[in-house]
Amino acid sequence: MSYQTSHLDALEAEAVHVIREVIAEFERPVLMFSGGKDSAVLLHLALKACWPGPVPFPVLHVDTGHNFPEVIDFRDRRVAELGLRLEVASVQGAIDRGELSEDRRPGASRNRLQTHSLLRAIESAHYDAVFGGGRRDEEKARAKERVFSLRDEFGQWDPRRQRPELWNLYNTRHRPGEHFRVFPLSNWTELDVWQYIAGQGIELPTIYFAHTRHVFRRDGMLLALGPFTAPRDGAADEAPFSATVRYRTVGDMTCTAAVESLAADVVQVIAETAASRISERGATRADDRASEAAMEDRKREGYF
Repeated sequence: MSYQTSHLDALEAEAVHVIREVIAEFERPVLMFSGGKDSAVLLHLALKACWPGPVPFPVLHVDTGHNFPEVIDFRDRRVAELGLRLEVASVQGAIDRGELSEDRRPGASRNRLQTHSLLRAIESAHYDAVFGGGRRDEEKARAKERVFSLRDEFGQWDPRRQRPELWNLYNTRHRPGEHFRVFPLSNWTELDVWQYIAGQGIELPTIYFAHTRHVFRRDGMLLALGPFTAPRDGAADEAPFSATVRYRTVGDMTCTAAVESLAADVVQVIAETAASRISERGATRADDRASEAAMEDRKREGYF
């Protein structure tokens, strides 16, 4: 009798292996969980990797305070359903304590401020392995990542210090103060993620599917009209309007754009994703457009 393994089965097996490797080799792992699609898939894989036992590590969200309410509601509900411990690293809390200064110019984002809160959370809890949902197809800097990405005692990333990963063998040794960012979805694509979501019946926030929203256009991107995002004074080209949109990625409202879409369910999203030739970050994340090396600069500072 012959058995045929699909590419999604192979990707799932690889991700489960990585998660189990971390559980075996590290003392204080944590999983980044924002409520977005990639972190929802990552959490689903962690449940599979640990079954029939419970997930033995907490989940961590770096909250800018400017997140989409639908996503935060989903995050809290999912954590409660699974009985997980949620740790929240608050950017607003760091601002209130005087640790960060917020840029209040029109169009400014808190996205870059996440690095400070993330590194502070890692240091205070002594996490030695931090699971993230990053994929190599998202952005050029992330394509340079290993599955196990070594970070120095300051949480910074140096591509020259990354270790070879031949035959899926991972070197997890690290000095005191160093830690690893671990990316079980490294070899997945956006299309793989959506096909896996469909096959596994993974629930997502409704923001990922077509809905009517008040938006305005800025630099060719559709931003949601809300308490933290509004047209610039006197900007006639930023007049608000109503559109049927969905989000390909979710994050800080001030720099995450929607795309016009009629894809109201997972099957329609898969068809739309298969036809797209632009990555979700390239199409919808304003902070990645700051320069050619915007993401790489943030990663070197300690960002995911």
